[in-house]
Amino acid sequence: MNTTTHTDHHRPVVALTLGDPAGIGPELIAKLLAQSDVRQRANVVLVGDPWLWEQGQQVAGLRVSVEPVDDLAKVRARAHMEMPAFLAMDTVQPQQVQRGVAGAAGGQSVLKVLDLCMDATLANHIDAICFAPLNKQAMKMGGMPHEDELHHFAAHLKVKGYFCEFNTLGKIWTSRISSHIPLKDVSQWVQKSRIQDATRLIYRSLQANGVASPRVAVAGFNPHNGDGGLCGREEVDTIIPAVQALQAEGLCVSGPYPADTIFLKARDGDLDAIVTMYHDQGQIAIKLMGFSQGVTVQGGLPIPITTPAHGTAYDIAGLGSANVSATANAFAIACRMGTALRMPV
Repeated sequence: MNTTTHTDHHRPVVALTLGDPAGIGPELIAKLLAQSDVRQRANVVLVGDPWLWEQGQQVAGLRVSVEPVDDLAKVRARAHMEMPAFLAMDTVQPQQVQRGVAGAAGGQSVLKVLDLCMDATLANHIDAICFAPLNKQAMKMGGMPHEDELHHFAAHLKVKGYFCEFNTLGKIWTSRISSHIPLKDVSQWVQKSRIQDATRLIYRSLQANGVASPRVAVAGFNPHNGDGGLCGREEVDTIIPAVQALQAEGLCVSGPYPADTIFLKARDGDLDAIVTMYHDQGQIAIKLMGFSQGVTVQGGLPIPITTPAHGTAYDIAGLGSANVSATANAFAIACRMGTALRMPV
């Protein structure tokens, strides 16, 4: 008997991947899927190597039943969505992986799985992807020519517009106008167009995550917001004009605010998002406020892709002690954004 309900048809199809084989990813996914409420939020499909999934369950001390599927195109029409689907792949052998050590074989495995999932989203078989932690060094060893996974995603999905990482902690979201570049080069990236693009992007993404009218603030670049030009002119010449232009578009945007106090406003509930000028300006604050809870959202892509903000934690891989909170938060965001993607405008 087919027990699919009307509500089931509106569940987003969310792909979960096991992440770097040498890290804590497999254990985290086992812990995530052991939670009954997780399986009620989405039509979940786990994608990865069977031996790695088995290992993750063993490390976590859990057993999760899955329904085998041989094609991601079949996931959406499943009758029994209370059980995660599992698409088995053969991407890496156990003897190729040394737990706690970045390796080319592990990087290649991650790339193969993620590429398959991205292709499935483009074909409308998947609505969102949530991946367990990966390792950039391993991916580069495995052949990734890009500086990070976000640029790999953007290249694979043929993104032409602005894209950037969002880091989130609870209801606080951050974006940045520059990312993995040397600090000495950051000032070259403080451009009016980049500030406007980053702000518009996080504004739209928050709306897709259920925030109808996001309150977005822009951080200054220099100490004390430049002291009116005495300690740098980026605020006067670039950031303030960008904020004014965004306000003229009707967006609820304010700033710039000094970077050493702007996160106090977010912590106190006065802001939904902060646009920062460089990587650590936002990362330090977010990770200090809740390292084990944060989520990275890949912004500007045609599909929702999320991951916990922490890394592969090679030092505790295999111990069974990894905290699943950030992974659960990443999955929840993937579900909300995947649902928004499916709902008619």
